Amino acid sequence: MLESMSYAAMYGGLGILMAAIGVRVFDVIDYRVCHAEEIKKGNIAASIVIASFILGICYIIGRTVGG
Repeated sequence: MLESMSYAAMYGGLGILMAAIGVRVFDVIDYRVCHAEEIKKGNIAASIVIASFILGICYIIGRTVGG
């Protein structure tokens, strides 16, 4: 049981790290818009774009890591 909990924690941390890297790569690729600045300005559309991107990346990582 302890072994499976450690694997779950390890893969969870790996998934979070990969999602953060994916968001950074998306910011580099889409250099025309600074999404952080747009979100600070209150742009709801930028928030939805980033949220959907994060959900998509997390889904892909979950399917890849989880099997």
